[in-house]
Amino acid sequence: MTDLSDLPPVWSGRRALAAWPLVPLAVALALWGYAVRHTDVSALDDFGLVTALHPAFWAGLAVLTAGFWLTVRDPRRAGGWPAAYVLGLLVMERATQAVLYPTPLYAWAWKHDGVVDHLLTAGGLQTAAEVGDMAVYDQWPGFFAAQAALVRLLGVDSAAMYMAWWPLASSLMLLLPLLLIYRTFTEDRRLIWTGVWLFFVANWVGQDYFSPQSVAFALHLGVLAVVLRRYGRSGGARRRGQAVWTAVIVVMVTAIVISHQLTPGMLVVSLLALCLLRRHRDWVPAVTTVVIFLAWCLTAALPFLSAAMPDMIRSVGDVGGNVTTGYGTTPTGTGAVATSWAARLLSGSVLLLAVAGIWRQRVLRHRAMPLLLIAAAPLPMLVASSYGSEMIFRVLMFMLPGAAFFAAAALLPKVRTLSAEASPAPPAPPGPAGPARGSAVRRGLAAWVAPVVLVAGTLAFVPSYSGKDRINYFPPQEVALVRQLFDEAPEGSLVVAANRNYPLAYASYGEIDHYWFLDDERSHVDRIMADPAGTLAEDMAGVDGPGRAYLLFSQGQLANSTMNGQLTEAQLTGIEQSVAASPRFRRVAGNSAGTVYELRPEGGTER
Repeated sequence: MTDLSDLPPVWSGRRALAAWPLVPLAVALALWGYAVRHTDVSALDDFGLVTALHPAFWAGLAVLTAGFWLTVRDPRRAGGWPAAYVLGLLVMERATQAVLYPTPLYAWAWKHDGVVDHLLTAGGLQTAAEVGDMAVYDQWPGFFAAQAALVRLLGVDSAAMYMAWWPLASSLMLLLPLLLIYRTFTEDRRLIWTGVWLFFVANWVGQDYFSPQSVAFALHLGVLAVVLRRYGRSGGARRRGQAVWTAVIVVMVTAIVISHQLTPGMLVVSLLALCLLRRHRDWVPAVTTVVIFLAWCLTAALPFLSAAMPDMIRSVGDVGGNVTTGYGTTPTGTGAVATSWAARLLSGSVLLLAVAGIWRQRVLRHRAMPLLLIAAAPLPMLVASSYGSEMIFRVLMFMLPGAAFFAAAALLPKVRTLSAEASPAPPAPPGPAGPARGSAVRRGLAAWVAPVVLVAGTLAFVPSYSGKDRINYFPPQEVALVRQLFDEAPEGSLVVAANRNYPLAYASYGEIDHYWFLDDERSHVDRIMADPAGTLAEDMAGVDGPGRAYLLFSQGQLANSTMNGQLTEAQLTGIEQSVAASPRFRRVAGNSAGTVYELRPEGGTER
């Protein structure tokens, strides 16, 4: 008979202690799973997903953050646990919307799906004479060509089948280059993983959706990782294999240049900033990027740049105009204003923490100086262009990798670099017991500041990122209505709407024309308000047969207009009521999410 006492224990105390980080991680994900099953998104208010989420979601996010902090600060824990927590964070941050919403978010994502679909249908690129201002996408086709190939490879009907999950996928693409950049300057895993955590928490700008920017940003970080790790060496170590890494840079830079307009410029200023340091003064990456960028601008992108150049020149130096939002982009209403301020406070807090980290961790001022320059490099772009009132947000996003690293340093007592360890503080002089006890109290309070800040920042991500989901979410009824409209509209038709915030807005843009009347001058919008049916009928007249003129009112347009300072709900309702009562229009489709009207031909007879 076997003596069971001789067998090793199945679960020793040491193993249990080593695996305890699994407990808060599992609890957090269980709370998240419960929350998404009990969250109703059918009636979002002006706070978006914030007020719709089940309380278990907030509890799970707090548990996850606390477990991460306790794990990452414990030197006895294996390095895989912080990675597991970061992956859990990405699931809770970036997968929640994909699970909750039955349709993809963001009008711009639907627009990019339309570009991919057009590329698949047309079979090639087209000129401005054929597709109008949408030809700009044909002049930077890299992302769309890759997505068209992916659609064919997967055998799906369109990119809409998977683009709801793109924020999670694009965030995962950022993880490897971010780790490589941080590991260039430190071996302290606390600093590395806390920096990664803060980066994803503060990256609320929303450029992780199905867009060229999402991939271009990942490639941008990839180029910086290669330059910092392979061109930042001295002597022969720097030159060995440089031809191979230059080839890698050429491939990544080319992919960026043919896919996105802004990212190459951001990359150029970052690489030029690195050249200010003797240790990284290698002009090969910067010159390579400039040459490829200029070659594309002077060839394939020249038609667009020639037309846009006057406006681009006028915006140079106009910092006030470049950072000011225009009409239709001003948060309006309690929810929109509150979530906007949450985003500002989150970004401002991370930037202030970064300044504190630079001041507190003296060893990083020298060792991580290249990352500090990369963080500051995008700032001159505020002088160069407004980028459609988005430049301030893009600058913030490109600053974030460096800012998050130094912000993480502010939350840690001391950090280690690759070649030097922070000098220990000198021993305190002996003194009376009273001051010593006071110092201990202060240290105890300071120990709580970092986790509280980390939890608060992580929770603040939700309103910053999902607070405008009332604008960005299109229910299945709205998708079905717009799809019916474009399926039935003959070639050469005109679709008119208040704004472009609805799904499939660019479907069949090679055959169907569009007009968004809130994009017009304010004086013309006032004319529409004074005589909605008459003015819109005049604007929609002149469509040649067999095309027809349609007017679309939808839930997404209403949310965008009221929450971004365009027209109020009462004003838009008044316009629709005027159109519905006019004999010049007839209702051709509608459901709970919107209505479609058709302009009758002259004389008011049916087609």
